[in-house]
Amino acid sequence: MLQSLVHKFFYAILTLLGVVTVIFFLLNKTPGDAAQMMLDQREDSEQLNNIRKKYGFDKPLTTQYFYYLNDLSPISIHSNDMDNYTFYKDNKYQGIRLFSIANKTIVFKLPYLRESYQKNGKKVSEIIYETLPNTIVLAVTAILIAIVLGIFFGILSAIFKDTFFDRVISIISTLGMSVPSFFSAILFAWFFGFVLNKYTNLNMTGSLYEVDDFGEGSYIQWKNLILPAIVLGIRPLAVIIQLMRNSLLEVLNQDYIRTAKAKGLSMFTIIRKHALKNSMNPVVTAISGWFASLLAGAVFVEYIFNWNGLGKEIINALNMKDYPVILGASIIIATMFISINIFVDVVYRWLDPRIGVK
Repeated sequence: MLQSLVHKFFYAILTLLGVVTVIFFLLNKTPGDAAQMMLDQREDSEQLNNIRKKYGFDKPLTTQYFYYLNDLSPISIHSNDMDNYTFYKDNKYQGIRLFSIANKTIVFKLPYLRESYQKNGKKVSEIIYETLPNTIVLAVTAILIAIVLGIFFGILSAIFKDTFFDRVISIISTLGMSVPSFFSAILFAWFFGFVLNKYTNLNMTGSLYEVDDFGEGSYIQWKNLILPAIVLGIRPLAVIIQLMRNSLLEVLNQDYIRTAKAKGLSMFTIIRKHALKNSMNPVVTAISGWFASLLAGAVFVEYIFNWNGLGKEIINALNMKDYPVILGASIIIATMFISINIFVDVVYRWLDPRIGVK
C-alpha cells in the first residue's frame, strides 16, 4: 500500500511537470505581446524594454521556462550573493537556505507562482486564495446535487426497469449529457432568473458574496448558488443516473441476490444491505472524475453567472494574457484532480478489498 502511494506520488509529479510544460509553451506561442497588454495604449519603447527585462521576456523561451520551474519547485537554486533582504523582498519567497554549492545556494521554500501581470503585481497565490473557495463551494454543491439525485433516480430506474418512468429518466439523462453547460447556463439564467424571477426570487447573475448596500462590508447570498450549482451538476447527474441504473441491474442478477430474494427479504433490504455497496464502484469513479472536472469545467458557468471563482478569473486572465494566473490556476486544478484520483483508489479498496491499489 505504502509503496503504491509512493509510486503514485512520483507519477503525480511527472504529470504536473507535463501540465506546466505544455501550458507554458502554448501560452507563450499565442499571438500578441504580454508586455504591450500590461502597458495598454501608453507604451513606448523604453517602457516596453523595462517591462520585458523585469518579467524576463527578453530571455530565450527555454530560459524563461527553467526560471519558472525554479520558482515553482520547493527545492530551488539561487545566487549565492543574494542577501536575506533580497531573498525575502516583498515576501516573494518563504523558505530556508539549505546549503551552498560554488556560487549557488540551495533553498527549500514554498512554491512561488509569481505575480499577476495585470493586477498591480498582486501575487498569483493571493488571487487563487481569494477565488478558489468560491469555485470549491460551487463544485461541491453541484456534485452533491448530482450524487443524491443521481443515485436516487438510478435506483428507481433499475427497480422500474423498462417502464414509462425508466424511459422518461433515460431521455432526461440523455439530454443532460448532450446539452453544453454554457447553453444550459444561459437558458437557466434567462428562464429562472428573468422570466420567473417574481416566483423564484433568483438573480440572473451574482456571486457567493455581495457588497452591502451601505458599503459597510459583504454578506453571503446563498440563493446565488442555486442556479449555477444546478447547471454545473446536470451533466454528472445524467452520467450517475445511467451508471447507477446499469450497475445495480447487473448486481441484482447475481446469484446471491436471488438467494436473498428466496429468503423473503424485501427489495428495499436487498438493495440497502447487499446490492448498493457492490454497485457503487463505477459510480465512485464517475463522481471522482466529474468532481475534478467540475473545478475546471466551471469556467463558462462562472463567467455567465458572474460567479467570482477561479474559472471566471481564468477567462479574465486569458483575455488579458495574464500568463502567471493561467499557469497558477492550471497547476492548482491539476493538483486537485490528481489528489482526488489517489483518494478514490483508497476508497476503491474499502468498497471492494479484492481491488488492490495499483
